[in-house]
Amino acid sequence: MGRESSHQEDITGNMIIEPGARTRESLEIARKSRAIARKAIGDSCVEDRIRQRCSIAVGDFAMAGLLRFVNGPVEAGLEALKACAPIYTDIRMVQAGIISAHHSKVYCALDFGLDMAVGKGITRTSAGFLSLGKRLEGSIVVIGNAPSALLSVCDMVRHGIRPGLIIGVPVGFVNAADSKALLRTLDVPSISTEGTRGGTPVAVAALNEIIIMYGEACHDKGPCDRL
Repeated sequence: MGRESSHQEDITGNMIIEPGARTRESLEIARKSRAIARKAIGDSCVEDRIRQRCSIAVGDFAMAGLLRFVNGPVEAGLEALKACAPIYTDIRMVQAGIISAHHSKVYCALDFGLDMAVGKGITRTSAGFLSLGKRLEGSIVVIGNAPSALLSVCDMVRHGIRPGLIIGVPVGFVNAADSKALLRTLDVPSISTEGTRGGTPVAVAALNEIIIMYGEACHDKGPCDRL
């Protein structure tokens, strides 16, 4: 499996700009934002779409240059959604931000492993992912805030657990950069950011753009199982 993704394809056509836009004004704002981002970042590959949406989410085009794509994460994410794989997030804000244009169930790690967190004195997000164990196989893991959780998931991967996709973009000054650097060394599809920047908006934006691509494929080809 290749490392840095370089897949190129035409991404024009019936791209859904913003599924949350319900009025003429909000749709126009979304279209203008995307047009500005497209011009600033480029629009030559599916990864550019994620760079655009993440930059819009944080209001800073510098984010586009910080994103890293390893082992074909967009394709892996689409396959996971096709399989209705579960989605596991580190915190509820990430869970709440994921759009519902898919058939996967979305869970938060905070709903698992409370006894482990208390007993071992580790973070609740770490304990949640550790307690999920083999349930992470083939899943989509989305971590926007908890470096400790990403470190735990990376350790699980090194011991044989293989999620379908890991979006690991925790923000902060303690372990955030190191956890993401570690993620990029693993033979698993991943999206991450360089350095200390990231957070909920980036995590949500990255996955939502993949979900939108999935919805477009379903619309263009008919039943989603033909993706």
